[in-house]
Amino acid sequence: MYYKTVVSSPIGEITLCSDGNSLVGLWIGGQKYFANIIKSEMINNDELHIFKLTKEWLNKYFDGKNPDINELPMSLIGSEFRQTVWKILIEIPYGTVITYGEIAKRIAKEREVKRMSSQAVGNAVGHNPISIIIPCHRVIGTNGNLTGYAGGIDKKIKLLKHEEIDFNKYNIKLKGDVKNKIIFNLHQPKEH
Repeated sequence: MYYKTVVSSPIGEITLCSDGNSLVGLWIGGQKYFANIIKSEMINNDELHIFKLTKEWLNKYFDGKNPDINELPMSLIGSEFRQTVWKILIEIPYGTVITYGEIAKRIAKEREVKRMSSQAVGNAVGHNPISIIIPCHRVIGTNGNLTGYAGGIDKKIKLLKHEEIDFNKYNIKLKGDVKNKIIFNLHQPKEH
C-alpha cells in the first residue's frame, strides 16, 4: 500500500509518496513520468512521519541550506541500472553539476566495459522517482547545455539558480520567447 501527500514549494506543488516507512516518490506537479513506479492507488495521508521529515528537509533546502540526504529513509523502485545512476546522482555536491557523459564514463569504468550510453544514463536520470532530493537537476549535457528535466526545464533552472550555479558557463537549448523569458529570469536576483 502506498500513501501520498501534497505540499507547496517555491517551484510549485509537490507530491510525496511513501510505502508507510520510506519515501518512494517525490514528483513536481506536471512532471513527466509522474508516479509511474506506483502500480496501485495512493491513499492520502498527511500525517506519516516520513512526510513530516521530508517536508522539514524541503524547507531546509528551500531556505538555502544543504540538508543531508541521509536524514531521509528512502526506498528506490527501479532497475539495477537506474539505481546505479541514482546513487551517482546522490553523490553530486550541492551547487555543482555533472554531465550525462561523466556519469556514463563512471559506470563504464565500474562495470569494466569500454563505454556506456549517455542516452541510457539520460533515460535513468529522467525516471528518477525522488526529484530534488536525488538531485537529477544537477545533470547537464556534455557540451554544457541545460537539457531536459522531467519536472520542466524552467524548474531545473530555478533549482540550479537556487543553488547559485553560475549560468554564464552553460548554454540553454531553448528557442524563441521561452528562451528569452528564462534568460531574463536567470539574471534576476535569487529569491530567498
